[in-house]
Amino acid sequence: MKESPTEVITLSNRIRLAYVRSNSAVGHLAFYFKGGSRSEPSTHPGLAHFLEHCIFKGTHTRKAMWILTRLDEVGGELNAFTAKEEICVHATFLNRYTKRAFELMSDLVVNSNFPIQEIEKEKEVVIDEINSYKDSPLDRLMDEFDRIFFGDHPLGNPILGTKKSVKRFKREDLLAFIQSNFSADNLVVSYVGREPKHRLVDLIESQLKDLPAKATNLGWAPPAEIKPFTIRKKESNFQSHAILGGIAPSYHSDDRLAMNILINFLGGPAMNARLNIVIREKHGLAYHVEASYAVLEDTGFWGILLSAEQKNIDKSIDLAKKELRLLVEKGMTPIQLKKSKYQFLSQLSIGWESNNARTMSNGKTLLIYNRIDSLEDTFRKINAITLDEINAVARKYFALEQQCMLVYDKK
Repeated sequence: MKESPTEVITLSNRIRLAYVRSNSAVGHLAFYFKGGSRSEPSTHPGLAHFLEHCIFKGTHTRKAMWILTRLDEVGGELNAFTAKEEICVHATFLNRYTKRAFELMSDLVVNSNFPIQEIEKEKEVVIDEINSYKDSPLDRLMDEFDRIFFGDHPLGNPILGTKKSVKRFKREDLLAFIQSNFSADNLVVSYVGREPKHRLVDLIESQLKDLPAKATNLGWAPPAEIKPFTIRKKESNFQSHAILGGIAPSYHSDDRLAMNILINFLGGPAMNARLNIVIREKHGLAYHVEASYAVLEDTGFWGILLSAEQKNIDKSIDLAKKELRLLVEKGMTPIQLKKSKYQFLSQLSIGWESNNARTMSNGKTLLIYNRIDSLEDTFRKINAITLDEINAVARKYFALEQQCMLVYDKK
């Protein structure tokens, strides 16, 4: 497919720009900072996510209401999210408002002043968000799986934090976190839109000139060796829920692309995913069946998520384990690998058609790898994966003795 090239520019202040020229009337902009919940002090779980909320609550020149309406009043959208290893502020807008969006987002990450009264109000909002997650058994299950899987390591902390930790946060905590993580060398700006490249560079140099030069809080300790576990807990939900998972390749592992293909084959978004065919379509045991792969700087983990009636949850788990065992013992067939590659590459191509998705993908990729491969390069790497290589990855990561499982049951 024909794609607009992504240009990568490193400015004199070390801020990196991923730029794609688009003829669309809509522009997309994202600021990616390396340093999410993994960069929090051990005594402050949830601080990164709380900061993501509080940067919208006032700067030296703008009050909260002005921030909230600045893009919305012209039909744009402004938002942010926190992950384990990054914080992202992003916006979508008509191209004529590119400068407005850039100035606003820059003000948030450079000049947030965290008014005390706004901090106290936002604590109640975040605590309500935590409560909403507790009302969702799947969210609760996944958070608890992370905690058991990673133990006392920061990767095991819930991104939202706890009610107790949120209540303890002070303005000084937010200032310290933003000063140590929001820096020029730690920022990627990703843009897709009509604005000429030189104007984006001018905006970066003028609007982000006051960012600290260097991040000081990226000394991430690797997690300890993962010990397999099987835990069942009684929970008063209408359904039973289970997550089956294990260790997976990191961003820098040669096994990463093969693992992506395997997870997509097992339980990706397509209706022909293996687990969906076997558990839902063939046996009618579960409505919710999916597989995922969370990839991180120095580790990763895969998971199979199942939701079913209590009488069907063990059968669903057994079928999922059977499919994993088949991959370990027999591996993919040549025709399965060929079809899986074609399907995965087609999904990538379709996703690449979304300018918003490309903005987000470019930002995160440049943040991690300090480069962005073209779609053609990605296709070549995936097509180069051999049957022996993909089956070796299946044996390495899906072996029964390495599997972990957490079940919320009514028994």
